[in-house]
Amino acid sequence: MRIKVWDFPTRLFHWLLVLAVAGALLTVSLGEAWMLWHQRLGLAVVGLLGFRLVWGFCGPSAARFSSFVPTPHRLVAQWHGQWQGPGHTPVGALSVLAMLGLFGFQAVTGLFSSDDVAFSGPWAGEVSSQLSRTLSGWHRSTEEALYLLIGVHLLAIAAYQWRGKQLVGAMLHGRKPVPAAVEPPKPARPMVLVAALVTAGLAIWVASGL
Repeated sequence: MRIKVWDFPTRLFHWLLVLAVAGALLTVSLGEAWMLWHQRLGLAVVGLLGFRLVWGFCGPSAARFSSFVPTPHRLVAQWHGQWQGPGHTPVGALSVLAMLGLFGFQAVTGLFSSDDVAFSGPWAGEVSSQLSRTLSGWHRSTEEALYLLIGVHLLAIAAYQWRGKQLVGAMLHGRKPVPAAVEPPKPARPMVLVAALVTAGLAIWVASGL
């Protein structure tokens, strides 16, 4: 049975985050001339994560963190082939939460980063130079972990696609096959979407130092 699992805001968030992170990784490798765009894309990541935070607590049931947090019980159930659910698998949820956490860490440390020459994050001047250098070091040193995590995520998607599970298609049109016993996810209330969008805007406004 195929049901609508991923609502449009969740799917739009996913693909916008893909574009923002890919763009940030590309611009940082192109040199100083592209650092302004790197910063803008980092702010976009902050806004998107602000949206996802609200959506993860108050959004549709399949997108809520409570529905896919990988508890030991859920991990054991998946190991024995007994887990059933419309959204992320427990193991897949580990990857999702790890990436959201690392994206957030990269975005926040970037706000305070500075190379003391051509680039300073919006909040770099609000902390001591020593702390800014420390956060800048963390921002750069975790970039390799970001590549590793993204690589593992893409390999997992490829493995699922090879096994006939169309994860990419589900994130495009929102529908995926589930066992007949699984209930369709409950949609979010319209005001939750408004609150999530307002939170995203506020997050960008605060992060930009305005």
